[in-house]
Amino acid sequence: MVKQAVEGKKYQIDAAGKTLGRMAVEAVVLLRGKNTASWLPYITPQNQVTIFNTDKIKVTGKKTEQKIYRHHTGYPGGLKEESLASLLERDSREVVKLAVYGMLPRNKTRDKTIKNLKLFKGELAK
Repeated sequence: MVKQAVEGKKYQIDAAGKTLGRMAVEAVVLLRGKNTASWLPYITPQNQVTIFNTDKIKVTGKKTEQKIYRHHTGYPGGLKEESLASLLERDSREVVKLAVYGMLPRNKTRDKTIKNLKLFKGELAK
């Protein structure tokens, strides 16, 4: 089977006032090229998605206090936890990246696809 390279487009998403999950779904659809008629699951398009105003996203319900992000350092007792509120305060781009990354298919194209996502806290410079 011959791998085909699909030429990519550039998209911009303004995250101001949008809900985190719904905005992440929109980004994943654009990153994977599912909005085009020529979409094939085994071809990774080179679509560039730029999300700006990540510090102005909305989160519904009690997620800011109750949602916990966990990772392990690899050392004994190395489980680190951080709430959504503190992660949003520290770096809102990381929250958006984790949301988009979690919605991508768990295969070898996942890490290649996430590299086409660019995140900015404020407005884009014209």
